[in-house]
Amino acid sequence: MSERWARAILATYRWTGAAAYPLIGGYIAWRVSKGKEDRIRRHERYGKPSRERPSGPLVWMHAASVGETIAVLGLVEHLLTSRINVVLTTGTVTSASVAEERLGDRVVHQYVPLDLKPAVSRFLSHWSPDLAIMAESEIWPVTILELGVRHVPQVLVNGRMSDRSFARWRRRPYLAEALFENLAHVVAQSEIDGERFRALGARPVTVSGNLKVDTPMPPVDADMLARLKGMLGTRPVWAAVSTHPGEEEAAADVHKMLRRRRPDLITIIVPRHPERAPAIKAALAEKGLSVACRSDNGAITAQTDILLGDTIGEMGLYLRLTEIAFMGRSLTGEGGQNPIEPAMLGTAVLSGVHVQNFRDSYARLLDRGGARLVRDTQMLAGAVNFLLNNDAMRGAMIAAGRRAVHEMSGALSHTLVALEPFVHPLIVKSRLQGSGGGRG
Repeated sequence: MSERWARAILATYRWTGAAAYPLIGGYIAWRVSKGKEDRIRRHERYGKPSRERPSGPLVWMHAASVGETIAVLGLVEHLLTSRINVVLTTGTVTSASVAEERLGDRVVHQYVPLDLKPAVSRFLSHWSPDLAIMAESEIWPVTILELGVRHVPQVLVNGRMSDRSFARWRRRPYLAEALFENLAHVVAQSEIDGERFRALGARPVTVSGNLKVDTPMPPVDADMLARLKGMLGTRPVWAAVSTHPGEEEAAADVHKMLRRRRPDLITIIVPRHPERAPAIKAALAEKGLSVACRSDNGAITAQTDILLGDTIGEMGLYLRLTEIAFMGRSLTGEGGQNPIEPAMLGTAVLSGVHVQNFRDSYARLLDRGGARLVRDTQMLAGAVNFLLNNDAMRGAMIAAGRRAVHEMSGALSHTLVALEPFVHPLIVKSRLQGSGGGRG
C-alpha cells in the first residue's frame, strides 16, 4: 500500500464521517451519554459551543478523563500564568467535575466533540485555537486531520501507546504515518512509548516521564476527613480503589475472609465509575455485608462492613483514611490504574498483575519496594492481612513508595521545555495585543 492510498483511505474516513453523521453521530452520542456525559450539554459533543470565544491567543487542551485532567493541571496553570486563554475539553462528567473543582472559571470547559468531521469542524471554526495540546492515549483521526488542514500545531503530551494500540497501528503502517506526521511534537511518558511513536512515524519525539507525578496531592475537606476518621476510630482499614466489575466482589470476599480474625475490619471500595454504585451495593448486600454509601453522608457504625465511595472527586479523602490500597482494573480487568496518587499519599500499593498501561510506574515502585502484585483474591487477602499485621513492613512500603514518586518527578519541566517553541509566540502575541488571556 502506498502513502497516496493511505491518504485516500483517510479522506474516505473523513467523508464517511460527514455522510453518516446523523446516524453514527447520534448513536455515539447516545452511547457516551450513558453515565459519562451531562445530557444538558450534549450539544457540545456535536461541536456546538456553549460559551463565546475569549479574545486573544487560545490553546485547546484536551484531557480525556480524570487521570489526564489531573495530569495537565500544571500545564494549564503555566498557560494561565502566561495570560493565554485555555479551552479545556474532557469526555466524562467526572473529569468535568475535576476541572471545575481545580480550575473554576479560569478556563472554558467544553465536552470534546465527536471525532466526526461536522462536529470537529464546527468546534474548530468557533474556537479557532492557536495551538492544540492533547493528553490522550487514543488517536482520533478526523481531529488530527482537521487540525492539520487548518495548520494548527498539535502536540501530544504525556503520550502513552499501549501494547494493543501499538499492535493495531503496526498492522497499518501507512495509515499510522499519514496521521502521526501531522503531530508537531510527541512528548512520551517512557522510552518504550517514545520508541513506539517513532516507529509509527511521529517526529520529533521526546521523553518526559509521567506528568501525574508532578501534580499537587489530591485535595481533601479537612473537616470531613476528621469526621470520618473519628467514626473509624482504631478500626483496621484497607481500600480497593478505581475498581472495575468483578473487583468489588473480590474485595468483599477478602473482607469476609479477614473478618474471621478481625471482626472490626472495615473495607473501603471506590468504583472507577460511581454510577455503578447501586448495583455494587446490592451485590454486597447479597453477600451479607452492611454497606454505608459516602453519598448518603451517614454514620459509619460498629456494624458497617463496607464504606462505598460513590462520590466524585474525593479520592484524596478515601486514600487518606487507609495505609493499604489495592488498585483496580488489574485483577479482573486489563491495564491497571495509575499507582502514583496512592503512593504519593502514603499507602502501601497492591495490584493485580495486569498493569501494562502503567508499566514504568509499577516497575519503579516494585523495584523500590513500594508495591506488590497479587495473582488472585486469595493472594490479595494474604497481602492485606500481612500488611495489617506488620506495621514495620507497611511503613517501609509507604516510605519506599514516596521515594519512588520523588525519583519519577520532573515530567512537568521536561514537557514545558518541549512546549516552549509553541507557547512562547503566543505569550508575545498576548502581550502585543494586551489581551486579558488566561483570566488568572
